[in-house]
Amino acid sequence: MLVLGLTGGIASGKSTLSKHLANDKDISIVDADKIAREIVYPGKPAYKKILQYFGPKIPNLVSKDGSLDRRNLGSYVFQNKAELGVLNGITHPQVRWEMFKEMIWAYLSFKRIVLLDVPLLFEAKMGNVCGSIIVVTSDHDLKMERLRARNPELSSEECESRINAQMSDEEKSALADVTIANNGTKEEFGEKIDFVISTLKPSKWWTMLSLFPLIGGLSAAYYLVQRWRHMKQIKDKAKET
Repeated sequence: MLVLGLTGGIASGKSTLSKHLANDKDISIVDADKIAREIVYPGKPAYKKILQYFGPKIPNLVSKDGSLDRRNLGSYVFQNKAELGVLNGITHPQVRWEMFKEMIWAYLSFKRIVLLDVPLLFEAKMGNVCGSIIVVTSDHDLKMERLRARNPELSSEECESRINAQMSDEEKSALADVTIANNGTKEEFGEKIDFVISTLKPSKWWTMLSLFPLIGGLSAAYYLVQRWRHMKQIKDKAKET
């Protein structure tokens, strides 16, 4: 099974890529955004921690139905990187745990590829678990256009804040194995996706190992160490330049 990481800036087209592959029975998609919404449902541990920390700071943090007002929370943290770090510190560990459980289920279901759709893949230090990483990029103006269309309640300033709060496309691409530019039509983007996926099939060797959990587990551990070293070399080289 190939663990394929998918990331990119907000409104770049990650969700479009995931939807394009959703009907492929050999691919299991793990959606970090969906999980992130579920772990902050009322009564969940992350919900309680967010209320405890941000409640005194953000007016109307809780909606009438008891759920978090994601717009008010987002408007606050995207204006303050330190507070965004606090929020990520609350949610990321639980998101990772839920994703891990879905990855195990995909492994037991003999999926060919498990796609980790994670907007903050590098920021959350999840790149090391991926056999390959795809970054979707898009021009800034297109991101703004898509974000305003998707979230008309956001002002231009709020859209800019959300885009600028993330790593740039250039930074993400430097850490990725494949970059797909999404600046054309939906059909053109789909053709690019199909081509890339066709080149990222797991080897027969890894497929055989998946049939023997112990050997596969040891091999995966070895691979993770090698992947961590590779990512570290890229980051060290970036610092030197």
